[in-house]
Amino acid sequence: MEASYRHVCFPAKDLLSTRVPRIGIIGHRNEVLTPGHMSAEPNSDLQLEIGYLLLIDVVGYSKLLVNEQVELLQELNQIVRSTPSFRDAEGKGKLIRLPTGDGMALVFFRSPEEPAQCALEIHQASKSHPHLQLRMGVHSGPVNQISDVNDRSNVAGTGINVAQRVMDCGDAGHILLSKHVADDLAQYRHWQPFLHDLGEWEVKHGLRLNLVNLSKDGLGNSAIPEKLKRGRRWKKGGTPVRPVRPLRWLKFALVAAFLLAMLALTSTFLIFFHRASSTTSASLGSPAPLPVPEKSIAVLPFENLSDDKQNAYFADGVQDEILTDLAKVADLKVISRTSVMQYKNSVNRNLREIAKALGVAHVLEGTVQRSGDRVRVSAQLIDARSDAHLWGEKYERDIADVFAIENELAEQIVSQLKSRLSPKEKAAIEERPTADLAAYDLYVRGKTLIASAVFNAPQRDSLFEAVRLLDEAVKRDPNFALAHYQLAHAYDQIYFVGIDHTPARLAMADDAIQKLRRLRPDSGEAHLALAKHLYWCYFDYDRAREELDRARQKLPNDPLPYLLAGYIDRRQSHWDESTRNLERAVELDPQNPAVLQQIALSYECLRRYGDAEAILDRALLLTPKDAATRAQRAAMKLHWRADPQPLISTVQALLAEDPHAGANMAEYWLEAALCQRDTESASRALAVLPTDGCYQQNIPFPRALCEGKVAQLAGEKDTARTAFTTARAEAQKLVSDQPNYGEGLCVLATADAALGHKEDAIREGRRAVELLPITKDSIAGATVIQDLAVIYAMTGERDLALEQLKIAVQLPGYLSYGQLRLDPRWDPLRGDPRFEKIVTSLAPK
Repeated sequence: MEASYRHVCFPAKDLLSTRVPRIGIIGHRNEVLTPGHMSAEPNSDLQLEIGYLLLIDVVGYSKLLVNEQVELLQELNQIVRSTPSFRDAEGKGKLIRLPTGDGMALVFFRSPEEPAQCALEIHQASKSHPHLQLRMGVHSGPVNQISDVNDRSNVAGTGINVAQRVMDCGDAGHILLSKHVADDLAQYRHWQPFLHDLGEWEVKHGLRLNLVNLSKDGLGNSAIPEKLKRGRRWKKGGTPVRPVRPLRWLKFALVAAFLLAMLALTSTFLIFFHRASSTTSASLGSPAPLPVPEKSIAVLPFENLSDDKQNAYFADGVQDEILTDLAKVADLKVISRTSVMQYKNSVNRNLREIAKALGVAHVLEGTVQRSGDRVRVSAQLIDARSDAHLWGEKYERDIADVFAIENELAEQIVSQLKSRLSPKEKAAIEERPTADLAAYDLYVRGKTLIASAVFNAPQRDSLFEAVRLLDEAVKRDPNFALAHYQLAHAYDQIYFVGIDHTPARLAMADDAIQKLRRLRPDSGEAHLALAKHLYWCYFDYDRAREELDRARQKLPNDPLPYLLAGYIDRRQSHWDESTRNLERAVELDPQNPAVLQQIALSYECLRRYGDAEAILDRALLLTPKDAATRAQRAAMKLHWRADPQPLISTVQALLAEDPHAGANMAEYWLEAALCQRDTESASRALAVLPTDGCYQQNIPFPRALCEGKVAQLAGEKDTARTAFTTARAEAQKLVSDQPNYGEGLCVLATADAALGHKEDAIREGRRAVELLPITKDSIAGATVIQDLAVIYAMTGERDLALEQLKIAVQLPGYLSYGQLRLDPRWDPLRGDPRFEKIVTSLAPK
């Protein structure tokens, strides 16, 4: 993974507008929204854009007394303005709001997901207002921003008429979409289960509409609208229906604007993820089938039937090898291991639901039983769309033949799915990883530890134990290429995150990669290992990208090349490209919350906190009990709105559920406690802080520095000084063997500043900034600039601190409004008007 998600008294984690006046209540929908106010003559200044329209109507509005109408619209205004989608679009100046007499219209401009998600949020919020019955309609089309007779913002365009017709078809609770919008949403897998096609209908003035009903998690109205039950469904061969046609000049303008808008969207569109759901089809009606590739498969964890439960690793290894073999076939879509492992202990698996969640047509499941020198493997291939049994086989052989079983099984699956298998792919599948089963068992254990190390505390212990196991594996079989690959992976992580950032550790990683390249010089694993090594250890982005391109060709179903490309893009400030690569990784690994967390971190760097929250909500649907993810989600309110209470409440809830959960969220807890100046809570968080220390992205601040911060807050000067002295000694050790280790110098500078060593602190802090420029690493570069501002503030150089801080707030990074408002580190600058102006610049708009 790209680095730790953890953070504390420092802004950690990297792994890796003009307000529009409040909506009024006067006016009539037809007067406001129809294009009748426009001149019939062509307007040479016509500027059309694609608008994503959400129309909202209060059902039964006309039957209410005037004062009741006013009260209801005021409630509606409050509900709509409180939704995250509304606030986010408004804050970015990408929203037009219009009164419609008995409701309102919202016009978004960035994504078709915006009005749909906003509609769901409005429906959710309106549940606490049962007397407020709403219906909503969503459509997209070209619109023109104009000023009405009162010089207020308005919009015109035929898309508005269609949106109104869509909404008019619904009853209370309905969220109806035009097929045009639904088709756009259907491009994203997480929307597909909630889009219910109602067919094509003839509506007012002979307009023909293909309608789709949006319902999700009890939101929306899953029933067929009454108007459609009474209406006439259009069929081919019936009486021709007259469509709504714009004036001829407008038609050509709309077509031209639409084409231009599509070109712009193609080049700049950044997918905006929102919450997915695991709700079953029984509760949502009958969702349309997922458009999944025919040649797609998920290899589920094999059940261990051995009497010795220690053989669970062996069963995992059998499943992993089959999955790895299949993933080498370019003609197949194979879901990553991380996404399928969540089904390892599932009871009464619903294969159809699993396949739907993973986006595949087929599922392979099986069992493994090892007894002495014999092994029995049973497997069956299922078409999950129909639950049809396509193929099955049982193998019982000597344990030494287990790899031959795996290879035969993989080739049978390829044949059953009628996939093309090139000679090179066939050779790769038939290549045995090792002839030593004991070495293979050590390899599987080490690989599992590395995969889970980023989520477990302490990370150091997991990685070093993995190295021990893999060292034993390669001693038993020096030609075990995959063990060398995992060993290099572990060494690179240890070096990259600063656990051991020494030339000796770097040499170990170099040696492991050289051995791998000698054994399998053109394998996907060799290219991938070298790419990671060039990126993590040498920041050689260009050569790393070249190796990633080669790795993708050899490992077409592996999400890691896309993850690494996304991380490199992010370090080079290519944010849009980074998100696209991470999204591609999600397609190959759809049930892996860690990838979603990485996308959320990117949004956090861009200070798009609403987007980050939406992504983390999706991650929590996959792992609802994960302490770190829940804390990360709650921390968004701290960073976005300077509100630490949601994080504190989440921490308290997590500890109530599991008293041992503190270690995996200790740094979030400590950060919130420090921001609240709660020394008792900070001390409790410190007590469960992992021995690794408190990371700030990849800057390895030692635990002693955190202890000094807490003691300093409590007014315990002697204790604080002792802790800072210990921290300085550890930091000095970090840089003694590597004086150009920028992250280590940043730690040393912070410790020296805390001890009052002004000149040393400033010199070391400046050197860290020189070693980690933005052009080399946009994330670390922004972080050390921010830390230099803190060092200046701690040493009394207020002007220099404000100069650096002014630079930091203009860069993407983890520096947030909440931290500037609440973090004790910035106390030396409080009261200075220049500082307050900088703080205000990050305030939520």
